Amino acid sequence: MRHLIDFGDLPRHEWDALYARASRIMDDPSQFVDVCKGRVSCNLFYEPSTRTNFSFQTAMLRLGGTVFGFADPNSSSVAKGETLKDTIKMVSGYADVVVMRTPWEGSAKAASLYSAVPVVNAGDGGHMHPTQTTADLTTITRLRGKVDGLSVGLCGDLKNGRTVHSLIKALAKFEGIQFFLIAPRELAVPEYMRAFMREHGMWFTEVTGLESVIPQLDVLYMTRIQRERFVDPLEYERNKGIYILTRRKLERAKPSMLVMHPLPRVDEISIDVDDDPRAVYFQQARYGMFARMALLEHLALQPRDDAPPAVEIGTKPVCTNPRCITQTEHYLPPLVTKIGGADCCGSCDAALCSDLISP
Repeated sequence: MRHLIDFGDLPRHEWDALYARASRIMDDPSQFVDVCKGRVSCNLFYEPSTRTNFSFQTAMLRLGGTVFGFADPNSSSVAKGETLKDTIKMVSGYADVVVMRTPWEGSAKAASLYSAVPVVNAGDGGHMHPTQTTADLTTITRLRGKVDGLSVGLCGDLKNGRTVHSLIKALAKFEGIQFFLIAPRELAVPEYMRAFMREHGMWFTEVTGLESVIPQLDVLYMTRIQRERFVDPLEYERNKGIYILTRRKLERAKPSMLVMHPLPRVDEISIDVDDDPRAVYFQQARYGMFARMALLEHLALQPRDDAPPAVEIGTKPVCTNPRCITQTEHYLPPLVTKIGGADCCGSCDAALCSDLISP
């Protein structure tokens, strides 16, 4: 693994090795206090973050390394119009690993084309969030003992939920997973995720009600309705507060079910659920720090690549997704990938119009 952009690119054996490393760190963190001594992480957060930003900073510090970066792009030359390419070329000259979160889908993939050091996707718009998935899988494995054969309910904003998209891709690597996709029709999973699940022979069903399926679940993964992802504020108003997990609803759930959430929550989990032993979302956040320690130990120690291959210069985007990084950074190459047999943007995975693709 050179970069972590999309969990779907990570082979199962690499995840197993990463979890084994995270487990060793959790069991005896004192053995890892200097493994990244002298190494530097650059954290670029173009969007607000609490858990991801702080846990990545803490992870590097606990490994003996140091951190620099920004939590507000307006404090950098981004505010002056500097391109993503130039920002990455500069900071990768200073750091041993780059951790980045942006509102633009496909931005981490774009950054990896120009970076001399490993790039970690800490969330690219509503697209993917693979390091949250390392926290999720660490939590499930640590508390359940295994991941194979689980019934998993994903509830809330599945259209814009990058944590959900990454988790689906990750669970494709395990056997016997059943997905219950719980969302209003307006916020159902994107078509490219359905195509991915069909292509990988994954069992899934889409429903709009939580209470009818909760007795069947081994894991309930709640997500918030994300105001910042809505272009139309009326659409947000229609959907906010549509799913609220209460202690009463949990009465129908299995005693062993895990209630997870990538956080922050708004109102989708009642406060009184926090004391239920099945509520593990705060443990999940802590496990995320250990998972990121394992990831940084692996990536920050890799050699630099100061002579990356030349990258094609684009002239116009082939993707029509308004949130795709190619809509603002027009020099990016017109990457195309196949998902479920259809041509999709190689940056953000959105389906492409055939007349925009060069023969």
